Amino acid sequence: MAATFYSQIGANKRNSFLLALVVIVLLGLLGSAIGYAMTGSTAGALAVTIGAVVFGALLSVGSYFAGDQAVLAASQAHRVDAESQPQLFNVVTELSIAAGIPMPAVYLIDDTAPNAFATGRDPAHASIAVTSGLLEKMDREELQGVIGHELSHVRNYDIRYALLVGVLVGSIALLADVFLRYTFWFGGGRRSRDDRGGGGGLQAVIFVVAILLAIVAPIIGRLVQLAVSRQREYLADASSVDLTRNPHGLERALAAIATDQEVLEVASRATQHLYFTNPIKKFEQRSRGLFSTHPPIADRIDRLRKLTGEAPLTPAEEQTLAGLD
Repeated sequence: MAATFYSQIGANKRNSFLLALVVIVLLGLLGSAIGYAMTGSTAGALAVTIGAVVFGALLSVGSYFAGDQAVLAASQAHRVDAESQPQLFNVVTELSIAAGIPMPAVYLIDDTAPNAFATGRDPAHASIAVTSGLLEKMDREELQGVIGHELSHVRNYDIRYALLVGVLVGSIALLADVFLRYTFWFGGGRRSRDDRGGGGGLQAVIFVVAILLAIVAPIIGRLVQLAVSRQREYLADASSVDLTRNPHGLERALAAIATDQEVLEVASRATQHLYFTNPIKKFEQRSRGLFSTHPPIADRIDRLRKLTGEAPLTPAEEQTLAGLD
């Protein structure tokens, strides 16, 4: 089994890296096209690309250092200690030791919908929040699976990784928006003047390419960002098994939380990607128009079953879990 989950961990890390590389390449192509279309020079193309990345990074500094507290406050989570939540603290402590990371701050969300999330820029500044419903509805093995998953996010620096990809995708969206507004209001005035000078043929072609990229690049970037998020969920599942040596608890927790019909009111579109499973149910009004931030529950369970050589879910079991992620 060890060889199997280590191979899953390695594959998910490689996939995450490749997806992040796609976003970087996309930003480079968009920046170069827009920069050249607006200035007619390679120096201008490089300057536009660098400027977008730097601006996006500056906007993310506040989120990097204070974003975790904002998420906890928005989730109405309050900090608890070992005296008030002895079993939770015991599980978090033992799995933190197994993961080789400092004990994170532990928070409780007073909500009967079972779920959990981890936040923080690194293991030394991490927090884990669980709902009261998770503690009430999970047995110890299931709780260990969920906590192992969330601590794996901390150990794997998933919050930092997601922030990096988010900065790149945000830079793409910002750059595209500025360029399209410039084109709408000014009609590419600089390009038109260059065309009249007789040397703007290539620039005119690049201008059209830049417009097309500005339209489709933010959509592609967002889809890749969601794919990265899903790969990190797979990685956290495999890493949880590495910590607990027990895929069955995690499998049962996935199925139980996915099929639970209670709504987690404090979750939002901005925080849904942080949770163990998607907290916004498909039957909710607020789920409309959302891309999936988590892999399909059935797929996650089948990957866990491969670790023990068990048969995959039957069609009837897949049907039960379909559309719940």
